[in-house]
Amino acid sequence: MRILKYIFLLLLLSLVALSIFIATQKGDFTVERSKVINSPKPAVFNYVNDYKNWQDFGSWATEDPEMKITYPQNTIGKGGSYSWEGKDGNGDMKTIFVKENDSISQKMNSNGTSSDVFWSFKDTVGGTKVTWKTKGKMSFLFKIYSAFNGGVEKIIGGMYEKSLANLDKTLDYEINTYSVKVDGLVKKPETFYLHQTFTSKISNVIKNFRIVTPKIITFCEKNNIIITGKPFILYHTYDLVNGLTKISICVPIKNQIYTSEGSDLYSGKLEAFEAVKTTLTGDYSHKDKALNKTTQYLNANRLTSDAAFSHLEISLMGKTEIKNPSKWVTEIYYPIKSKVEAIKIYKPAVIKADEVITTEPVIKTTEAVKTEPIAKPKPVAKPKQTIKTEPVIKTEPVIKKTTAPKKEEEQSEF
Repeated sequence: MRILKYIFLLLLLSLVALSIFIATQKGDFTVERSKVINSPKPAVFNYVNDYKNWQDFGSWATEDPEMKITYPQNTIGKGGSYSWEGKDGNGDMKTIFVKENDSISQKMNSNGTSSDVFWSFKDTVGGTKVTWKTKGKMSFLFKIYSAFNGGVEKIIGGMYEKSLANLDKTLDYEINTYSVKVDGLVKKPETFYLHQTFTSKISNVIKNFRIVTPKIITFCEKNNIIITGKPFILYHTYDLVNGLTKISICVPIKNQIYTSEGSDLYSGKLEAFEAVKTTLTGDYSHKDKALNKTTQYLNANRLTSDAAFSHLEISLMGKTEIKNPSKWVTEIYYPIKSKVEAIKIYKPAVIKADEVITTEPVIKTTEAVKTEPIAKPKPVAKPKQTIKTEPVIKTEPVIKKTTAPKKEEEQSEF
């Protein structure tokens, strides 16, 4: 029995010593990992900036399929958050700062261990260099866990390496899988809509669209306004040099209404128009390729853009409908001048070209027409006769001559 007591006391003393050793260890930690992701910087930034995408690349989520993840209403940008419950514990994370297409700062709490998380995104050869860094202070339980699992550098660093590899693999397919199709000429019908109009950076259009659209839809629902289609963006101007655009974010409605004075929402009417339609299937980052292909189509078919506005975009299938960027569908409409106006423009150009080519034959034919009447004396005599007939009608002999035939016609009747 005494031996057992000694063994028990020895184990207890060892446990106390180990606990004291662990407790006195430095609790601060910093872990950092980087990887080049084979995708454009805006696409990578937007994907990481939404917590709903994290379960697709986060190693802790992929290795624990039974993990329960809870998403609040906002998961994107500053104020976005999410929480989880898994076999290795519970935690939550919240975004506290965002610099568009550049960096993200977050606060994380996992099993009592709090840490600051930083992301940076830099353009580089081969894609985007993503750096993922965390700084924090370990709880006592996490110190024990890390002591028996190779240390915090190995634990967190290993998760970051696997997660960044998953991020590259996921985005390489989801972001870089896309198609552009020019559907040709279509007729867009008359449309009533509610809208908010402002000037925006081109890079921020989708972000503003996701903020403003729910606001307009909520307004319609509260006021029993019937929505008749998908929200769309009307680009009034599109300045690629300065990266600015004047846009109206619109929701189509059944009937035209009038909003109260001072409201930031206004009612509008889009007249029916002809347009060249292009369909982009895939991530929105490929929009410029769709615009360039549309411009090529306009030039190849000698179509003239209508200056009423730059273009119009309808998101048929987006982030709210499906998570996978490769399956998003965006329709782009470039307004053109009507066919009647186009004919008026092109006809004179064709006539001028014909006249230039056939100038010599035309001159010869006109000379031939002129020579015939000049060569013949008879056509010259005819106008002289017509000139003489006018005074003959006025003279008295003519009157006498006309009466004589009348008398002969009377005698012939008898």
